[in-house]
Amino acid sequence: MKVKKILILGGSGFIGNAIYKELCPYFKTYATYNSARRSSEKNQQFIKYNMEEDDIYNILENIKPQIIISAVRGNFAAQIQAHQHIVEYLEENNCRLLFISSANVFDAYSKYPSYENDKTLSESIYGRLKIRIENMLLRLPPEKMAILRVPMVFGNTSTRVKDIKNSILNNESIDVFPNLVMNVTNDDKLTQQIHYLINRNKSGIFHLGCKDLVHHEDFIKEVIDRIGTFNPIYKRNFTTNNERYMAVLPKTNKLPKNLQFTYQDIIDHHFII
Repeated sequence: MKVKKILILGGSGFIGNAIYKELCPYFKTYATYNSARRSSEKNQQFIKYNMEEDDIYNILENIKPQIIISAVRGNFAAQIQAHQHIVEYLEENNCRLLFISSANVFDAYSKYPSYENDKTLSESIYGRLKIRIENMLLRLPPEKMAILRVPMVFGNTSTRVKDIKNSILNNESIDVFPNLVMNVTNDDKLTQQIHYLINRNKSGIFHLGCKDLVHHEDFIKEVIDRIGTFNPIYKRNFTTNNERYMAVLPKTNKLPKNLQFTYQDIIDHHFII
């Protein structure tokens, strides 16, 4: 069998880099980088890409990937233009796109968790950006794309966990949202799920978070307990008096049991300071 060629956009970011490490041993994997990681510059599989200056079409023509994974961040207008060019490439070539979207596409609905076929509606600029790109992709033939909606992503090298650790060490307050009900994931679980979707040639909309829900405040406190014995300062933020949901749960596109997990699995996944 011919090995699939994969291009990851945003390979120097936390999620993009985790995906690269997961897929690299199994596929011919390339990734773009913009932030100057020395490891990226030396790695032959990494391609310098400045989204605001470079045309992604040239990179696609050069590499000719069968699969593109978009985990890119940065200027919103540049992201929209890049994805318009990717859509043009997908229409003309034997290639499909896995787009990392977000639970924020539902942030205007706060009373319930959200499922794959629910209508998207967002009050945030970030959520609206993801919706705009999702809508572009939904006009493609279904087998050409997969939309992967992801809740908050944790992990030892994630910005969220680094910020928590820095706040503890500097005796600064840590923001918690007592009324926010959410689900979560981490880099390991997310990349395993993406690997499965590639192996099985899956397309459509997938909600890739834990299968249960937790309050933001409880989750953060448990993570900190796992990191070590501290007396952190918590700043409790109440954006509303009612419970507010920010959770993406699967209903139609459930993954196999071995790829399903709970928020406790994420907490138990060795947070170390």
